[in-house]
Amino acid sequence: MTPAFVIGLLGAESTGKTTLAQQIAEALRSERHSVALVGEYLREFCVQQGRTPTMAEQRAIADEQSRRIDAAAHDHPIVVADTTALMVAVYSDMVFLDKSLYAPAAAAHARCDLTLLTALDMPWVADGLQREGPHVREPVDRLVRAALQAAQLPYAVVAGSGERRFAAAMQAVRHGLQMPSADDESAANPRWQWVCERCGDANCERHLLPRTPSGPNCDLL
Repeated sequence: MTPAFVIGLLGAESTGKTTLAQQIAEALRSERHSVALVGEYLREFCVQQGRTPTMAEQRAIADEQSRRIDAAAHDHPIVVADTTALMVAVYSDMVFLDKSLYAPAAAAHARCDLTLLTALDMPWVADGLQREGPHVREPVDRLVRAALQAAQLPYAVVAGSGERRFAAAMQAVRHGLQMPSADDESAANPRWQWVCERCGDANCERHLLPRTPSGPNCDLL
């Protein structure tokens, strides 16, 4: 049985991860792919408990997120995960200064064949329970990037709004689904990382913004 192709979405709060995950899953299903969409267990926990988790509860939440992704990967050839244990590790560090979850979360996230990191170019919207405020987005974004880089996990940044954001994500997804398997010795780069063709920056986030008279912006599409 061919291993499932797992797409993991990461990003700070209110950067469109849930919407993007749903759009990707729906687009692939419309093409007759069997796709599992794994929601964010941390959000489910907060809704059920009516509060955010304590430090002692963080590890179990991270483990449950990974367990659900693994279960979905057992039954479907494609899995879209609306975040992974790595986001729980980042929040545990941000809120409790607890860095103990990074190693197991990075190991679990390595299961992902494609990581999409949502950029900070969307307006912050309160959800009444889980989100703290726009001031935490940049620190969280820095922690996510640092965790990915420390674990040498490649990722593609997705920016822009509306259809352009979705189109950018789908370009990365389609490229990933066409990749040879990791055990194919002819594959020079089995885990693809998008690099802007204009500036050569893998972290370029200007590629989906409109061009302005002040200078050219990079363009993914």
